[in-house]
Parts: sequence; C-alpha cells; structure tokens
Amino acid sequence: GLFFFSVFLISPKGWSILWIVRRTPVVTVAPRSRRSDKLDGGCSEESAIMMACCISEEAKEQRRINQEIERQLRKDKRDARRELKLLLLGTGESGKSTFIKQMRIIHGNGYSEEDKKGFIKLVYQNIFMAMQSMIKAREMLKIPFRCPENQENANLVMSVDYETVMTFEKPYVDAIKQLWGDDGIQECYDRRREYQLTDSAKYYLTDVDRIAAPNYLPTQQDILRVRVPTTGIIEYPFDLDSIIFRMVDVGGQRSERRKWIHCFENVTSIIFLVALSEYDQILFESDNENRMEESKALFKTIITYPWFQNSSVILFLNKKDLLEEKIMYSHLVDYFPEYDGPKKDAIHAREFILKMFVDLNPDSEKIIYSHFTCATDTENIRFVFAAVKDTILQLNLKEYNLV
Repeated sequence: GLFFFSVFLISPKGWSILWIVRRTPVVTVAPRSRRSDKLDGGCSEESAIMMACCISEEAKEQRRINQEIERQLRKDKRDARRELKLLLLGTGESGKSTFIKQMRIIHGNGYSEEDKKGFIKLVYQNIFMAMQSMIKAREMLKIPFRCPENQENANLVMSVDYETVMTFEKPYVDAIKQLWGDDGIQECYDRRREYQLTDSAKYYLTDVDRIAAPNYLPTQQDILRVRVPTTGIIEYPFDLDSIIFRMVDVGGQRSERRKWIHCFENVTSIIFLVALSEYDQILFESDNENRMEESKALFKTIITYPWFQNSSVILFLNKKDLLEEKIMYSHLVDYFPEYDGPKKDAIHAREFILKMFVDLNPDSEKIIYSHFTCATDTENIRFVFAAVKDTILQLNLKEYNLV
C-alpha cells in the first residue's frame, strides 16, 4: 500500500508543505470479532478507551490546578484583609516623614551604623541651607551684621551650593560658628516667620562642634531632625501582632499633591498632620498665604473626598513643642482674630486650633480622632501610636477579620 505523510517547512516567505509518499508492505491481519472492528466514529474500541482515560486525566489535572488557584486567591484575600493601609497627609513640613522615621525606630529595625553614615552629608547640607537662608533674610530685612568682619564669612558660606556639600571643612565650620554668634543673624532667627527657615536650624547650629568632629556619626535625634523634602510616594510596611500596617507618605508641597490620587484606593485610615507652630508662617510656594490656612483648606478637601467615606480620620496636631516656644512672643490673635483666649498660653492656643479643624467636618456622625504630638519625641510618638493602633483595630475588627 501507499503511506502518505506531510512535513511542514518554514521559510522566510512563509509555510511550505512537502508531501512524501512511501510504499509500505502489505500486512495481513486476522479478522476479529465484530465488536472490536470499528466504532461509529471510526476509532477502535481500544483507542476510544485510551482517549477517555487521557481526557479523564487532563480533567483531573485541570481541576487540581483550578483548586490550587482558588486556594491561593482565598489566601491572598485573607492576607489583604490583614493589611491596614494608613495614608499620611498634610502640607509641606508638617512632620510626615519624621513620623515615618519614628515608626522605623519604634516598630522596625531602626538605623544601622551604615544607615547613619548615609545621613552625615544630609546634616551638613541642612546646616549650610539654614545659614544661607538667614544670610539672605538679613539682606531682605535690612539687618546689619553687628560684627562687620562677618560679611567675609557670609561670602564664604554663600559661595557653596549646599545641595552638593559632602564634607564640613574647618574654614566653613569657623565661618558658620562666627555667623551664628552674630547679633544680626540672631535677629534674623527671631524673625524667621517672615521667610523660610527649617525648624531644625537652631538644633544643628548650636551643636556645630560635635557635628564637625572627624568621627561624627549622626545620632537618632540628628536623623529625626534632618529635613529632606519628600518627592513622590514612600511606603513603609511594618508588622504589629501579625497585622501589616502599611504607611504611605506623600509629598506635601502643592506640586506633589497631584500624585496622591494613586494612593486613594483601599485606605483604612487617614493620618493628617498639622504643624501647630505654623499659625504665623507663610507658605513655601506663596509668600502671602498663611500656612495654617492652607492646611485647613487641604484638610477640608480631604475629609470630603468620596474615596475616604469609609476611612477613619486621625488628626495629629504636631510640633506642640515649637508652639510652646513661639506662643510666648508671637500672639495667635494677630493671625486669627477670632481667638479669644489668653496670650502666651499654649494649651488654650492648641485647643483653639484643634476646634478650627474639627469644625471643618461636615458629617456630624464622622468622628475625628485627634492627638497632640511632637514627632521628634520618640516616647511621645510611641505612646500616641499605641492609642492610634487600638483605635484603628477597634474600628476594623469585623472588616479585617481581626476577631
């Protein structure tokens, strides 16, 4: 008989089929019973049985795979329900990044020696940035140096691009120490609300000798005080009692807020930070807008977003230590005329600010959970976050299978 088979060939121009004909010897097979000849479909009975077995095995394997996928999906869903997403919001320099650092110290692995070394140049840069801000402000505010020789020191410090500083050499150390001791620079510091100056300026500038030492390694407090504007989105997950708390920190400056929309899905709680000390300060982005008014406007926008209808809202009134210092010479009533409390009273001042924010809530049934905080104080944040954790878990016991 003739035996036909085909070979498919692939060429650059496409498919080709090569038919091959081969003559094969005729083999005589003894006749079998009628039942074993051919089935209706043209297959032998043995072939049909084999096909059925194959189909059965394939079906079993497919069923096993489906069950495994479903089991994994159920596990993923359970795991997702044991992860709480906390979104940190607030205007620039309200303390969000410092709070994340505290979570790393309290509930994470903290900062290793190698990690600390990475902050050395950032501390140096913060010192140069602060002194340059005051030198510029001195000219703007027309405040003379008490010691005219400090103009030369100012020129030396201003000749440096602070963002590229990697070392802290003696000529610059001496210049910055002499400038910080000048009465004109001290007056600039006292009038810091009239321009932009980081909160950590005094902390670093009063400790320059320690920081300038050859074997300097930043302390935990040095790291907490470092100011580096957040750009983009930073996530920090940490495990507490088999529950993952995923904190999301986003940039607070106006230019960064358009990126927040990507963080709005599945938010368990919003932690909104307000800097209590900013009642008399102007915006980084606009020199004629009050920072606290900007914070109020942002808070009102956030709590009325439809995405957050089912999210609990926790309000951190931060930098209470700076408020206590500032309220003694900068009166709240000068910036918020509706304040009718006593002057130089930090307790009355902070309660007034809290009420301003709580009154922005249009939903009388939605509770705003509030805490007064100092983000650079580890023990304060440890205590406050323990209370926050309990609040979040109580509100989400059933939702997140925590019972």
